[in-house]
Amino acid sequence: MTPLIAREGYPFIAGALVLAIALYGLSSVLPSSLVTAARAVAVVSLLFALFCTWFFRDPERTASADSRSLLSPADGTVIDIREVQEPLYLKTTVRRVSIFMSVFSVHVNRAPMKGIFDFAHYHPGKFISAFKEKASLDNESMFIGIKDQASSRAIAVKLIAGLIARRIVMYKKASDELQRGERIGMIRFGSRAEIYCPLSAEIMVKKGDAVTAGETVVGILKE
Repeated sequence: MTPLIAREGYPFIAGALVLAIALYGLSSVLPSSLVTAARAVAVVSLLFALFCTWFFRDPERTASADSRSLLSPADGTVIDIREVQEPLYLKTTVRRVSIFMSVFSVHVNRAPMKGIFDFAHYHPGKFISAFKEKASLDNESMFIGIKDQASSRAIAVKLIAGLIARRIVMYKKASDELQRGERIGMIRFGSRAEIYCPLSAEIMVKKGDAVTAGETVVGILKE
C-alpha cells in the first residue's frame, strides 16, 4: 500500500522534527537570555514539519473507466487553454491545458492516460512564477511524451518548476508502461503542469476550473 505521504517529504519532516526536539531540549541548559529564542525556533521548526506533512500528502485516487478520457496530470486550477505549436514530440499544432499548482495543492503528478513513456526532454531553465505564461517556455521543466501503442494515440505532459519549486522528481523513466492515473512524479513547493492534446480532442474543462490529478477528466480523445 502506498504511504499517504510522498517519500520526498520524509527528509523535510524528519529534519524539522529533529531540530525542534533538539532546540527544545537544549533550551533547558542554555543561558536564560537564549531560552526564549531557542524555544521560538523550536516551535517554528515544529510548524514547518506539520506544513511539510500536509504539503507532501499523497492520497489515493480513482481513475474513470473510459480509456478515451484524459485525466488531469495535476491538482490545481486551470489557468489557460490555447492552441500552440509543439515541436518536441507531437510536432504539430495541439491544444494545451495549463494547470497552476499552488502550495496548497497536492503535488504528486499522474499519468493522463495509459501508454508507454515514449519521450522525455529536460529543460534546465529559470524559476519564474508558474502562474505566468512565460514560465511555460523559460522555466525548468520535464516534458514527457505518452503513447498508447494499441491505438497510436499520443499526448504530452509538461511538468514545470515555479518561483518556489526547485526540483522536479520523476518516478518513471522512458520506456516504462504507465497506467491511467498512475503516479509519475512530483514538483516541490508550487508549480505548473500542462497537458498537450490533439486538436480533435474535446476539452471538458474551462479556465478557472479546479481539477484533481488522476480523477478530473480534462479531455476526451476522438477515435
